[in-house]
Amino acid sequence: MVQSSRGLMETRIKEVPLLSRGKVRDVYDLGDQLLFVATDRLSAFDVVFSQPIPDKGRVLTGLSAYWFRYTEDIISNHLISDDVDDLPDYLASYREELEGRFMLVKKGRVLPVECVVRGYLAGSGWARYQETGSVTGVKLPPGLSNSSRLPEPIFTPTTKATEGHDLPVTVDQMRDMIGSELTDAVIEKSIELYLAASKRTEECGIILADTKLEFAIIDDALCVVDELVTPDSSRFWSADKYREGENQESFDKQYLRDYLETVGWDKRPPAPILPQHVIDSTRERYLEAYRRIVGEDLPSVLR
Repeated sequence: MVQSSRGLMETRIKEVPLLSRGKVRDVYDLGDQLLFVATDRLSAFDVVFSQPIPDKGRVLTGLSAYWFRYTEDIISNHLISDDVDDLPDYLASYREELEGRFMLVKKGRVLPVECVVRGYLAGSGWARYQETGSVTGVKLPPGLSNSSRLPEPIFTPTTKATEGHDLPVTVDQMRDMIGSELTDAVIEKSIELYLAASKRTEECGIILADTKLEFAIIDDALCVVDELVTPDSSRFWSADKYREGENQESFDKQYLRDYLETVGWDKRPPAPILPQHVIDSTRERYLEAYRRIVGEDLPSVLR
């Protein structure tokens, strides 16, 4: 394990093959299942930074596991266990490092689309609406503002890029990619998941403005996979400070993106060095999202 400034940057588990090292997760092949490990690596604008956000991986894992269990009556998922007692014996020496940041998951055929559900107009959706009055082929009413609540949630898929940026696709293009019947099922479950999660977050004082979902076929069934409703994959806004027409106070990566827009970075590697106060503030936002949604502090949190 490679630690940096109290955060985990990289794992090195020699007993099993490393399947992939993504922007945040290290994925190992355990034969009939996978080991997902969420590091504290930070990516923004598709660039991985050299500095970690301590505890970020634990927040992503803890929230994903929470939501997988919360929504299992809506759709099956790939989670097998996040309990260290269920790790194989040959990984026993990694228990301390892995605790709180791993999931044992089922293998499946991951669909080649990112499934974005938007309940509010923000980010790239707001930018596209200003230009065309629509978002990825979905026509919206005139007169909406930055951060406006939409009349109903909309489904706006993108490609699933292995490198570089995901690109918007229309639902018709998605049908060409994975088939019409599967597309309809994915849209239905995406909206259901968003509505269930947003109802829960509202109880916690958080507006779930949008979220990105991934799906796979496991044992011939559609399942939600990867991560679920985390600060990396969603916009979490403070409900009591929400103001239509403005950028919102958030418990996600937007604070960091906003900071990066002020430093003259061209959004290409190498990433700029982050001041400690930006790292600390980003970390606290992630921890606050966990506290509010789960209802308790993150276990084993570094202080």
